[in-house]
Amino acid sequence: MIGQVKFKLWSKDRENGMSAAGTESSLTKIYRQKIRVRLYLGAALIVLLAFSFYLSLRQGAVNISLEQLIDALFKQSDLAFIIWNIRLPRAVSSVLVGAALGMAGAVMQTLLKNPLASPFTLGVSHGASFGAALAIIVFDAGQSHSYGSEAVTVFNAFTVAGWAFLGALTSLSLILLISFIKRAAAESIILAGVALGSLFGSATMFLQYFASDVQVAATVFWMFGDLGKAGWSENRLIFLCLVPVFIFFFWQRWNLNALTWGEDLARSLGVKVNRIRITGMFLSSLVVAVATGFFGIIGFVGLISPHLVKLLTGSDNRFVLPYSALVGALLLTLADLIARNLLAPQVLPVGIVTSLAGIPVFFILLLKRKRI
Repeated sequence: MIGQVKFKLWSKDRENGMSAAGTESSLTKIYRQKIRVRLYLGAALIVLLAFSFYLSLRQGAVNISLEQLIDALFKQSDLAFIIWNIRLPRAVSSVLVGAALGMAGAVMQTLLKNPLASPFTLGVSHGASFGAALAIIVFDAGQSHSYGSEAVTVFNAFTVAGWAFLGALTSLSLILLISFIKRAAAESIILAGVALGSLFGSATMFLQYFASDVQVAATVFWMFGDLGKAGWSENRLIFLCLVPVFIFFFWQRWNLNALTWGEDLARSLGVKVNRIRITGMFLSSLVVAVATGFFGIIGFVGLISPHLVKLLTGSDNRFVLPYSALVGALLLTLADLIARNLLAPQVLPVGIVTSLAGIPVFFILLLKRKRI
């Protein structure tokens, strides 16, 4: 009798163990399947970006065939100057700037735990714009002329980028003060960002009021957000800023994931919340300031890209960070294609296209998400 009871108990424990093992195996399969789907999504984004980059090289005021494109890239043809000095730098800048804005938006939304946070809504772009306007007007870093379709030449692009970074850093410092000293709610931080955007916008208009007509024209054209000013030196600097910053954030992806679960839990896991928040905001503002300093204000890319990615992959920063950079690069490349072909041969500033396209997309996201 006792032996039968022991056998039944052993059989029951064995069945429970097998059931638990089967459940664990099933969960593992589901997890691996989700990871596989997300990796396929990343591959699809890379393919779409490569195709958009290819179209960006071929299409414009002068359409170029595939054979002509290959000859221009690898041989000395009549179109080599157009490809190597105009279209290729512009296409590369659309990828780099879009990736920088998309990544910065994803990081800011995670660090501030606010889905409305972005370089544009937090006033960081406006602060960088004021710094660039200060360099153009006060330090004569840019002038207006009528050479071709380019209306502004920045004589010292690094001076403009440096002042843009100082302006972005000033805006960032005020936001951090509101966030940490006053312990404001997330909505209050966004309102503070809107107020700072207005403040720096007013300060820019103040500078323009006392500037000459040429300086005002140069500043206004610069603020449109245009990739026509792209050159290899500008792309090189953005690349040198973007790559190490992205590596740092991807290295911190688990800490950023912990922050999404709550500050108390993150601290219990050993995450130094204040340090990573200040460092993250500083580095994300750095890449935004450099991009804005060279190309002007390009709105909504940093706001929309992380939301599109999270709708597809969730909030895991192992995928949100790189995919936000890919989506940002894809969106800006497509916007630049529209800007160059919509009223060809007239080229629109890409900042106008991103703003017009970003507003309805943002409202669609608001309607699709019950709580944003």
